Amino acid sequence: MIRILGHAALILLLTLLTQTGGIAWAAALFFRRRLMVFAIGYTALWAAAYSLSPRTPLPCFGAPLRLQSALYCALNRHYVTPELASVAADAARQMAASHPGTITLALDGSFPFLNGMPMIPHLSHDDGEKLDLAFYYTDAQGAYLPGKTRSPLGYFAFEMMPPEACPQNMLTLRWNLGWLQPLLPDRPLDGQRTAALIRHLAADARVGKVFVEPPLAASLGLSDPKIRFQGCRAARHDDHIHFQL
Repeated sequence: MIRILGHAALILLLTLLTQTGGIAWAAALFFRRRLMVFAIGYTALWAAAYSLSPRTPLPCFGAPLRLQSALYCALNRHYVTPELASVAADAARQMAASHPGTITLALDGSFPFLNGMPMIPHLSHDDGEKLDLAFYYTDAQGAYLPGKTRSPLGYFAFEMMPPEACPQNMLTLRWNLGWLQPLLPDRPLDGQRTAALIRHLAADARVGKVFVEPPLAASLGLSDPKIRFQGCRAARHDDHIHFQL
């Protein structure tokens, strides 16, 4: 019974992380060399998603737009609708044109299939119409660091720690992770580039909302009806930019 529950938990975890990984592990359970079969099955499903998904995979490598980490590609978390992919590509090209050498890094998008399946820990990334982008950063001397973020995955390096505007609540995804902040590299936010990217997104008629923490938006001189606060129960947005159609 414990073994069955363990496999069930692993199938659930792989499904929540990658959407297709649970299927690959469930199929591997019928073979003796499970890890090898899982690896082959997962790779086959991953490759099939590129051809069968109605959504567009964002580029894993290259410039001016690419995924912040190959892990997002490996876990099937880089799919968006064709329209959203066009918005992201256009914004990255505009940033590269106005600020030469700029590389725009994408974070979580959506899974390749199904509407209504959230991408943990995001509850709203369930239809391919939402995408997170990383902030831009500089070195200690203020020089732009192309393709670099403060955290390994582009998330959880918060800019506006104190004071906390939201009340403490256990039923929330608004994690402060104060213990993590001192462990991250000291890379100042490139406010000029980050503000320019947000303005590009807000000015695009195809974009409906851009989530940025209000204190951070104010410090960057941003003011637009599309730039909004996501609420106190959602993840913080002073470590990345969320935009949606």
